[in-house]
Amino acid sequence: MNQYFATVGRGLEAIAAQELEQLGAAAVEPQFCGVAFQGDRALLYKVNLWARIPFRILWEIDQFPCWDATDLYEGIRDIDWSYFLTPDRSFAVSATGKTDRLNHSHFTALQVKNAIVDQQWDQFGERSPIDTERPDLLVRVHLAQERCSLSLDSSGSSLHRRGYRPAVGLAPLKESLAAALLQISGWDPSQMLYDPLCGSGTLPLEAGLMALQVAPGLFRDRFGFESWCDFDAQLFDDLRQQAQASRRKALPAPIWGSDRELEVVDQAIANAENSGLAEQVYFSQLDLSEVVAPADSGVVICNPPYGERLGSDSDLGAFYKQLGDVLKQQFKGWTAFVLSGNKELARAIGLKSAQRTPVYNGGLLCQLMKYELY
Repeated sequence: MNQYFATVGRGLEAIAAQELEQLGAAAVEPQFCGVAFQGDRALLYKVNLWARIPFRILWEIDQFPCWDATDLYEGIRDIDWSYFLTPDRSFAVSATGKTDRLNHSHFTALQVKNAIVDQQWDQFGERSPIDTERPDLLVRVHLAQERCSLSLDSSGSSLHRRGYRPAVGLAPLKESLAAALLQISGWDPSQMLYDPLCGSGTLPLEAGLMALQVAPGLFRDRFGFESWCDFDAQLFDDLRQQAQASRRKALPAPIWGSDRELEVVDQAIANAENSGLAEQVYFSQLDLSEVVAPADSGVVICNPPYGERLGSDSDLGAFYKQLGDVLKQQFKGWTAFVLSGNKELARAIGLKSAQRTPVYNGGLLCQLMKYELY
């Protein structure tokens, strides 16, 4: 069993831990901005393919005491890098954290790189090239409490970049956060879902992928582990084929999105086409004042602007009041979820929330507010 670590957005550790358990991870332990877990190589590939909430999946290969540059260099040289890296493959080093004597991440990364390269010169008489854009092996070093943790990044680019969304609006919601909000809401794919402020469509599209059991990793052109020395192409191909075969043909219930700006609705439609959901998820141009419930019950979920897409604060106050009025008057029998990063604006909705869940959108502390619309 290997030791892995999934990096996740702040505050999403518990929900990411649940997802990892469902995917078959063992010894799952939520930590700050991440989840530690154990599994074999097949699980590593499977989590990269299927996990909707994490950013990256790291394989922790070593930990050692580290006070200064000498400890760091020697600790890295003690590892047999030929198992992970041959001179014909490129690598890069990323460093985070610090100790009292190692407090500059660029210097830390340089020490690690030098230790690996020096070992290669001794072993092979040649060395791997550095590639910071698309390395075959990305080594991640984290320093904390006079210890060095060493990991290999199995994901490559962040998993939230699914690959279906070249078109984004002004203040896009990360796909991983959209998936987390849907999980937190408890939405069941048998219920209709509607986002009346859909922007470039992230919430409806993530809901569509979940409802159709589409693995989000199927849209990516590559994962970091595909260029590793021990990459098992047959195993990964089998897992990809299983993922493709598990896709459902049709949604159990409709998923809709609308927005008042034609340009962003066009972006949402383009993203739906890229994700193979153009025939499944319905988008339309509608002003909030024109929105009516398309069914007797369901879930409304939206991420109204905190300031980017409307002008002054007074515009926003009126907009949030309008949102509250539309929910109250048009969506009786539904449950609504509104993500807001502004308490004053949230009050302007004028509805009593049944539940509030703190969620970070980037560095901004927001609330996901639940409204039961009787």
